[in-house]
Amino acid sequence: MIRTWIGCICFSLFACAPQTPMPDMQPGEIGRVTKVIDGDGLILDTGQRVRLISISAPVLAPPDGLPDPHSGESARLLEDMALGRQVQLFYPGMTRDRYDRALAHVVTNDLAGPRLWLNQEMVARGGARVRLYGSTSARGRELLDVEARARHQAIGLWALAAYAPQQAQDLTQDQHGYVIVFATLDAVVPHEENARFAPACRRAVAGASLLLDIDRDAASACGIANGTRVEIRGWLTDGVIRLRHPLHLTIESTP
Repeated sequence: MIRTWIGCICFSLFACAPQTPMPDMQPGEIGRVTKVIDGDGLILDTGQRVRLISISAPVLAPPDGLPDPHSGESARLLEDMALGRQVQLFYPGMTRDRYDRALAHVVTNDLAGPRLWLNQEMVARGGARVRLYGSTSARGRELLDVEARARHQAIGLWALAAYAPQQAQDLTQDQHGYVIVFATLDAVVPHEENARFAPACRRAVAGASLLLDIDRDAASACGIANGTRVEIRGWLTDGVIRLRHPLHLTIESTP
């Protein structure tokens, strides 16, 4: 009888224990947010700098230029949700970048307000766009679905012309940065295969001078038929977009 009673208590305690919000990720540090750097960066009371992984927010204080459009609003969104609150980090893969920033999903876990998955909330509230890397892309599809709703409703940065997806032929030669572009895929073209960061393939874009370098993680895009209309996202430099993740390319549906 006593054993049965003890067993029931243990089961009840287990059943009532808080469940992790990120069961597919490695739980990390717990700390209090003491500073928000911009819409995807913060600092904990431990001194740890944190980069909210899988999102890209407008840069508030670039080292060599003016703040990005909507950067102040984006930083305030994160401040309103996180400043002064206790949070826990969750790691989907690589845990640190070359600047020793933690690469994490961040979840509030105190009683000062509702539990918030900050990465997702920044996307849902139009404070950031989705930007995935192969080793840390868990929950990427979920974040893209949230982003699609924010885009459809023109929330936050999606209401600004500066962040509107562009047609490939409208890109300018001096344009650079993280972009979302509509394009028609054309033939695979030669590239330097022995270079250190050589792509799996390089593709031309019909009607534009844009080139698409496709990383090995996204190599399936090398086999998409010429003439396919797609939406692509990535970093644009010198007329080349680097496609780093397969979810960064979406084939447009035909009416």
